[in-house]
Amino acid sequence: MDILWAGWRSEYVRTAERLDDAGCLFCRLPTEPDDEALVLERAERAFSVLNRFPYTSGHLMVAPYRHVATPKDLDHGERLAIWDLIARSQRALEAAMSPAGFNLGANVGKVAGAGVPGHFHMHLVPRWAGDTNFMSSVGSTRVVPEALEDTWERLRAALSTIGDGAD
Repeated sequence: MDILWAGWRSEYVRTAERLDDAGCLFCRLPTEPDDEALVLERAERAFSVLNRFPYTSGHLMVAPYRHVATPKDLDHGERLAIWDLIARSQRALEAAMSPAGFNLGANVGKVAGAGVPGHFHMHLVPRWAGDTNFMSSVGSTRVVPEALEDTWERLRAALSTIGDGAD
């Protein structure tokens, strides 16, 4: 049998419990430098960040700064900021990575699969034709072809060229 290594997963497995003990991920990330936290962009009410344990290259998340558990708890300004950042992030992903489509969603609550159930966040996952993610299905492994730091730099560069998107 051939063995495929997913070394990046070992960091998650070793640190997942400690990460839970370190407090809320989405409350902590905005206090760290952008390049260390992989924060892509900061708006007044929300921020975008690369997922450190992605489904595929470019997998990012958008969260409000305020610690709220569900979308019904967001105020109007937070809802607008989240959707604006999602739109900007989608434009940046299209410019930097040319995906054929996107998955967009949220897992609200632990039983729904939320890894950080107390702090609402949205996932934006770029997808490409032929990307069936078979490795996840048959090998419990994800193949991410680009280092997170490289993806972060490409998306930051793309975001710097995008206007506010207002029509």
